[in-house]
Amino acid sequence: MNITKLVVKNITRRRGRFVFTLLGITIGIASFVAFLALGGGLKDEVRREAAALGANLVVTPKGSCAYEQVSILTGEQLPSTITMEEVGRVAAIQGLTAVPVLTEKTAIRNRPVGVAGVLPNAMKPFKGWEVRSGEYFANNDERVVVVGAAAAESFGLKPGDEVTIRGTRLPVKGVLKETGSKDDTTLFLALSVAQELFKAAGKASFVAVKVDDLSRTDDYIMKIKETVNAGVVSDKQMLKSVLGIIGTVNVTLQLIAAISVLAAAFGIVNTMMTATYERRREIGILQAIGARRREIFAIFLMESGFYGLLGGICGVAGGLAASILVGPMVNQNAFLAFVKGNDPAAVLDPKLMVGSVAFSVAVALVAGLYPAWRAARLTPVEAISHE
Repeated sequence: MNITKLVVKNITRRRGRFVFTLLGITIGIASFVAFLALGGGLKDEVRREAAALGANLVVTPKGSCAYEQVSILTGEQLPSTITMEEVGRVAAIQGLTAVPVLTEKTAIRNRPVGVAGVLPNAMKPFKGWEVRSGEYFANNDERVVVVGAAAAESFGLKPGDEVTIRGTRLPVKGVLKETGSKDDTTLFLALSVAQELFKAAGKASFVAVKVDDLSRTDDYIMKIKETVNAGVVSDKQMLKSVLGIIGTVNVTLQLIAAISVLAAAFGIVNTMMTATYERRREIGILQAIGARRREIFAIFLMESGFYGLLGGICGVAGGLAASILVGPMVNQNAFLAFVKGNDPAAVLDPKLMVGSVAFSVAVALVAGLYPAWRAARLTPVEAISHE
């Protein structure tokens, strides 16, 4: 008796039932995999943006919450309440390098784009920027635009072009090399020019700070708080806070996906219980020709496991495809604007794929335990005499 052929024949004899049961486990696993892949992509993006910020400390408006910390990483518009006088007092603290940033929004061809007002001479070495084409700012007050690599590509901008910001036409002087961070999607202006255009004279959104001695980070935080009436957060604290928010969201989404998998498991139970009832005579014949109870149990358990294996493989493929396709759409949400779509190579994690298929098989096997036990309990007489 070839058990494998028998298992495949049994589960495919009712094609409609087979397809719908398989779809249940496939959709459940696909949603589970998609959420895991997107969640992993989000965490990687957060870590990359935090590293690209180039700051050990960030001075924010007093009372800022975690959302403002996310906005710093995403380049979203922030309240401009930090005065240049406060920036000067922070910069005067020995052992610190402080760079103010004004974050705003504009639109090019009716498409939103981030604008950052910076001190060009200080920001270039602070961030380690390099110019891909054209030239960098000549001084801290030059009325030109330097464009991030992705923004230049998206809007077809090159040195010599002009962009209109708040009704003022400014020439594009240069395009930065790709950094792999939100800087790639940003238009950069001299801070004084940005303050003038956005009517934020003498104000900044936040201050990025580098410290000379990392072992004294806590001391620097206390000094800054004593010097200015503002909030101060370290890069590690900000990263932990943002990852905590994303982790909570991920857990919630995964629980929703787990409910889908649980519903699929009950679908398998129902299918296998129906099969047990319909195939009583077949079970009796198998017992009559020498099949033992453990072999009957194994046949039904393998049928259930086959649903899990095939559904897991289809679910992993569907989930990964969904995460790759849906990733770019996530950046429409301001809270997650730093997600520019998952890199397919990063999403295709072998551990994720193997683990998800194994999880699917395990769920299916657990779901098939009771139907298999019921089938194995039938006596030959009871099974053969069933009408």
